[in-house]
Amino acid sequence: MNDILNKTIVLVLNRNWQAIHVRTPQEAFCMMATNVATALEIEGENQIRPVRWEEWITLSIRPQDNAVQTVRGPIRVPTVIVALNFAKVPKKRPKLCAKTIRERDGNRCQYTGKLLRPDEGSLDHVLPRSRGGKDAWGNLVWSDKAVNARKGNRLPHEAGLKLLTVPRAPKEMPVTVLLRNAHGVADWKLFVKE
Repeated sequence: MNDILNKTIVLVLNRNWQAIHVRTPQEAFCMMATNVATALEIEGENQIRPVRWEEWITLSIRPQDNAVQTVRGPIRVPTVIVALNFAKVPKKRPKLCAKTIRERDGNRCQYTGKLLRPDEGSLDHVLPRSRGGKDAWGNLVWSDKAVNARKGNRLPHEAGLKLLTVPRAPKEMPVTVLLRNAHGVADWKLFVKE
């Protein structure tokens, strides 16, 4: 039982059926049992039915379902639930990492403007870490590896370089854009990108 719960995540939709979050099965069950959410019974793209907790706990377990064993017997783990009283789509900033810095900077060296393949560039701390620079949107840029090595632990002007643009945090985006179906859950394909 714990093994299934540790590996399974449940997609949460707002009341407009837009993907807004993921939750553990335990959290999904709590939301359903307190009537904060209903589960979706999905039998293909054209057969989607909202199901309340009282009915959900009586549904049979299909071959494709995960289930948890309880004193009442096995209960199907939902793949998708709908938060009944939530209509908004929360906004979120992408995770700070090399990939998002590269995407923000358009795969271009921020000192030369040269278009780079991912393996030709690296993260550069404008204010080097050795001088107190932080891992922050405003201090990280995508740089040609050779230019970054030449810059070393100096400030751009000390190395004869000039930033083409001021690094900024990207705008917050609706979480629907950021959610991915990384686990390949068939039912999620109706609501999120691969």
